[in-house]
Amino acid sequence: MLGSESGAEAILLVEDNPDDEELALLAFKASDVAARVIVAHDGVEALDYLFRRGSYKDRVPGKDPKLVLLDLKLPRISGLEVLKRMRAEARTRLIPVVMLTTSNEESDIFACYQSGANSYIRKPLEFDRFKDTVRQLGRYWLQYNETL
Repeated sequence: MLGSESGAEAILLVEDNPDDEELALLAFKASDVAARVIVAHDGVEALDYLFRRGSYKDRVPGKDPKLVLLDLKLPRISGLEVLKRMRAEARTRLIPVVMLTTSNEESDIFACYQSGANSYIRKPLEFDRFKDTVRQLGRYWLQYNETL
């Protein structure tokens, strides 16, 4: 499911688990963060969206997401590989990327920061905590953080 190109700032949510996707969308809807949430279900779809390839080749230039919430364990191309490819391209290098995952493996955390993640957050299991986390992420990255 992808959002429209018009309206508020966009967040790209890259999530393959339908339950976690629904939870995140509900959390954004319940929060006071005005943002369009665009959903990619795997690493290939995320890269196609970001680089305007495949079915997204006609996506409006200059409408890149202001934040990417990236799951680590994704089908087809991992979240870590998506992050590396984003950081390798000038156009996407500075888009903030928050790894939002269930992994608490020290090696995963290290690899994500080593590859250029801006933040690494474990997904809270309880909806109220998850909602609060999403609200804080949206506020910080879309309202408070200064970008170029």
